[in-house]
Amino acid sequence: MIKRTLYFGNPAYLRRQDGQLKVFKPKEKTEQASLPIEDIGVMVLDHPQVTLSQALLSYLISSNVALISCDEKHHPVGLFLPLDGNSVQSERFKVQLEASEPLKKQLWAQTVASKIENQARLLERFDMDAKRLHVLVPQIKSGDSENVEARGAKIYWGTLFENHDFVRERFGDVPNPQLNYAYAIMRACVARALVSSGMLPTLGIFHRNKYNAYCLADDIMEPYRPYCDQVVMQMFYDGELEDEKLTKEQKAKILSILTTDVIFAGKKSPLMVGISRTTSSLYECFAGERRKIIYPEFYDTVCTQSIS
Repeated sequence: MIKRTLYFGNPAYLRRQDGQLKVFKPKEKTEQASLPIEDIGVMVLDHPQVTLSQALLSYLISSNVALISCDEKHHPVGLFLPLDGNSVQSERFKVQLEASEPLKKQLWAQTVASKIENQARLLERFDMDAKRLHVLVPQIKSGDSENVEARGAKIYWGTLFENHDFVRERFGDVPNPQLNYAYAIMRACVARALVSSGMLPTLGIFHRNKYNAYCLADDIMEPYRPYCDQVVMQMFYDGELEDEKLTKEQKAKILSILTTDVIFAGKKSPLMVGISRTTSSLYECFAGERRKIIYPEFYDTVCTQSIS
């Protein structure tokens, strides 16, 4: 089942009743909405006057809802995840911790290849030359020892913004804020799926920053970044990003990424379901049950087959 993404950008009081999320206006007793909590995958809290009851908060976390908190600039700054996201979690932690370095290097090479291939297809989606990216893929070695990913990024961003003065950086000009927002939402969804698959999102296969609590999420989300890029770049080319301020309309379009379809081996799947397929396949790689992570293939085509 496709999980829902809820965004709260106005004052609200939220509480739980009989497995339902109840939404009220502050200081009013009139119910505004009621939704089954089991249908929720992501909740974004983007207003300082959104209040949650403790009963609701604990139930959301135990239901594996990715609960994202935003700061005064409307940027995601916090993520709530359950401590026990899988029934055999300790066993899966052990398998993850015992994964060999050669295996992790192979998995990272697969991840980089998938990311660059998807970046190339996005360039083609915008009728841009992607030959230089396609040429890079066969050059990727175990662990990406020659840093092909960085070379690909330089080509990718340079091609996307060939006629614009743009540098991709955390605190840069438009569309950096929109890209950062999209990546933060994607990162939260990947972290949620990793926990659900019984793995520690902190222990990466490549990223190892001691200050980063989501190294594995940052690894696994790489091939999914072009789905964020496509939405943000379309807004940029359509002239919808005039300044650095994130509008509600922009956020709505960015959050729609989570309901888009992705393609695995010619078959269509909702993106959030696809992320779960990816994280499940990652565990199977750790466990020696398969050799490749399942990543989506970025295509701007309509697919006739569907999988749930």
